[in-house]
Amino acid sequence: MAIKQELIDILVCPETKQSLTLAEPDEVADINQRIARGELTTRRGAPVREPIDDALIRADRQYFYPIRDDIPIMLIDEAIALAGDS
Repeated sequence: MAIKQELIDILVCPETKQSLTLAEPDEVADINQRIARGELTTRRGAPVREPIDDALIRADRQYFYPIRDDIPIMLIDEAIALAGDS
């Protein structure tokens, strides 16, 4: 079961309150390739090792929040920089 659009519409970044959008499938594939190569870390500096099912991308496209098992991980420290640096 995929995350419902009604939920996406009400979720905002817990840090900046910016809106979030669901990542496109090609973005998710790119993120998972970067995870496999060890290129991504969380905001707290922990390496991201587990692939994501999907992602909610912040409006400024600086960070995303991973979705695993249809659950958005909306913790500021778990946000991952799209640019690869946190």
